[in-house]
Amino acid sequence: MENSLQIKVGKRIQEIRIEKNISQQDLAAKCNFEKSNMSRLEAGRANATLSTIEIVANALEVDVVELFK
Repeated sequence: MENSLQIKVGKRIQEIRIEKNISQQDLAAKCNFEKSNMSRLEAGRANATLSTIEIVANALEVDVVELFK
């Protein structure tokens, strides 16, 4: 399970967020999510919809494809 796509995407979201020096709380606020939801997303415990992925990518100011690299 550790190689699942949702875990990889979650780790990538976290990597980009840290590179951009954005707190998890701030990213959650930019996405209009609860911090706990952002935490689950980054940990790969939430199966994000495509619209959620798009919201996060926009908040991080990256193309959606960046979250899948």
